[in-house]
Amino acid sequence: MKDTRIAVIGLGYVGLPLARLFATKYPVVGFDINTLRIQELRSGNDTTLELDDETLKSVQKDTPDAKNGLYCSDTLEDIASCNYYIITVPTPVDKNNRPDLTPLYKSSETVGKVLKKGDIVIYESTVYPGVTEEECIPVLERISGLKFNVDFYAGYSPERINPGDKLHTVDKILKVTAGSTPEIGLKVDALYNSVITAGTHLAPTIKVAEAAKVIENSQRDINIAFVNELAKIFNLMGINTHDVLEAAGTKWNFLPFKPGLVGGHCIGVDPYYLAQRAQEFGYHPEIILAGRRLNDSMGNYVASEIVKLMVKNDIKINGAKVLVLGITFKENCPDVRNTKAIDVVLGLESFATEVTVYDPWAAPSDVLHEYNIETVRELPAEIYDAVVLTVAHKEYLTLDFSTLLKPSGILYDVKGVIKGEVHGRL
Repeated sequence: MKDTRIAVIGLGYVGLPLARLFATKYPVVGFDINTLRIQELRSGNDTTLELDDETLKSVQKDTPDAKNGLYCSDTLEDIASCNYYIITVPTPVDKNNRPDLTPLYKSSETVGKVLKKGDIVIYESTVYPGVTEEECIPVLERISGLKFNVDFYAGYSPERINPGDKLHTVDKILKVTAGSTPEIGLKVDALYNSVITAGTHLAPTIKVAEAAKVIENSQRDINIAFVNELAKIFNLMGINTHDVLEAAGTKWNFLPFKPGLVGGHCIGVDPYYLAQRAQEFGYHPEIILAGRRLNDSMGNYVASEIVKLMVKNDIKINGAKVLVLGITFKENCPDVRNTKAIDVVLGLESFATEVTVYDPWAAPSDVLHEYNIETVRELPAEIYDAVVLTVAHKEYLTLDFSTLLKPSGILYDVKGVIKGEVHGRL
C-alpha cells in the first residue's frame, strides 16, 4: 500500500473513528464542511464522544503533508493530493420516510472537483442496492470529466459503527468490501484489511455489499417489531414480557431481542431505503414496512400506557408533572438524531401534562435544534406524578426513584432495566 494517501469525507460518528484508525498507518486528511467541527477536532475534542481527547490528539498532525497521521480540514485543496477518497456522510430519510441522498450528492460533487486519474472513491454510507453506481458515480463523472472504470474507480465498504460502544470499535468489527472491478475489489479489500484486525469479507459486487448492509438493520428492525408486538399482547394479558423472553431464551436457538423504542440513524432508517428500492421494481414489501409501522408507533403507545396508569392511580392528567429520563436514541451516547424518545415526550404533552426531560448526555442546544423542546443535564430537585425511563443511561441505574415520586406517583420502565418494583414496563 505504498504511496497511499486517504481522504475521509465526513467526520461524524462513522468518519472520525475510521480516519483515526487509518491514520495509525497512512497519511489521512479528514474533511468536513462544518468549520466548527474542524475547529473542535483540531483542539483535540470530539463532541460525539467516539474518540477520547488523548486518542484524538495522538494521531493529529499540523499539516496535510505529514507522512502518517490525521489532519482535519474544511479546505478542498488539502484533499487534492489523495488517491483514496472514503465518503462517510449520513443517509437520512425525509419527513415522508423517503431516502434523502442529498449528502451523498454533495459529497460526490466535492470529491469530483479534485478527482484524478487512477483515484478510487469508496462509499461507506448505508444505501439501497444501486446507489453507488447509479446515483453517485454519474455525479463524479459530471464534475470531474473523467470516465468511470477507465480513469477512476469505486468501492463500497458499509460502515458498522455502533455509537457509544467502546468494545466493538471499528477495527474489531469484520468489514465487508467491494470494488467496481475485480482488481479494484482486491485493492479496496487490502486497504481495509491492513487496519481491520477482525478481518474483511470481499463481496463479488458493489450491489451485493450495499444489499448486505441494508438487510442487516432491516432484519434487526423486524425482530424488534416482533417482540414489541409481543409486549403489547402480554401487557393486555397482565404477563411480564421480560419474564417471558427470559424463559424462552433458555432454548439454544432463541434470538435474544427485547422490546423498545427503535430510533437512531440506522435501524430506524435503513428499512425505508430497501422498501423504496423494492417499490421501484414493482414489489410492495409487506413484512419490512409492517415492522417499521409497528416500531414507529411505540412511542405513542408508551405515552398512552403511562396515562392509563396515572388514571388508575387517580392522578389528574391535566397539568401532571412527568419526568422523562433520556432523549438520546440509545444509552450512554449523545446522539439525538431520529430518537423515538421524542415520541413519548410529545405523546405525554398531547395529554396536557407538564414534561421535564433530563438527559446528562444530550446537549440541550442539539435537542432544541432538532425537536424544539428544552432539556436539562442536571436532575431537578422536584417530585413528580410520573417518572418514565426511556433510555438506559448509566446515570439512571443508581437513582433512588422513591425520592422523585409523589406517594401516588407511577414509575414506568421502557427499557426493563430498573431493579425492584415498577408500575409499568414495555
